[in-house]
Amino acid sequence: MTKTDAGAGAANRRLAGQCLCEAVAYEVEDAFEYAFNCHCSQCRRATGSAYKAMAGIRRDVVSITKGAGHVLTYGDEMNHDVRCGTCGSFLFSVVREGEYIHVSLGSLMDEPSLKPTQHIYVGSKAPWHTITDDLPQFDEL
Repeated sequence: MTKTDAGAGAANRRLAGQCLCEAVAYEVEDAFEYAFNCHCSQCRRATGSAYKAMAGIRRDVVSITKGAGHVLTYGDEMNHDVRCGTCGSFLFSVVREGEYIHVSLGSLMDEPSLKPTQHIYVGSKAPWHTITDDLPQFDEL
């Protein structure tokens, strides 16, 4: 269910995201500045998958709409991962000295306008994973 203000442009479109057990929900503006698939070992360990599909946006356009008491953060105030403390689902990361977030695209219930445009840290990707799309690939950032 996409939430759009009546008569508002795409910049005001809000996307809904939530964890697996639905204890925590959030909203974010559909105004991502960049999106990519990160294959670094930290993102792989954080998600338990071959890569983390994420999109970046200013921190002030994200809000927890349900279950703030269930939120678990891992890291410090300026750089941390946000998860559901009940089911452990990875929702987003606070990055770039607390100014931005990287939304885990897999946690979104709505389709964002911006899709991943590249693969980064391919130089350290999982050896068992083969990238099969035509997106540009970079060994590092």
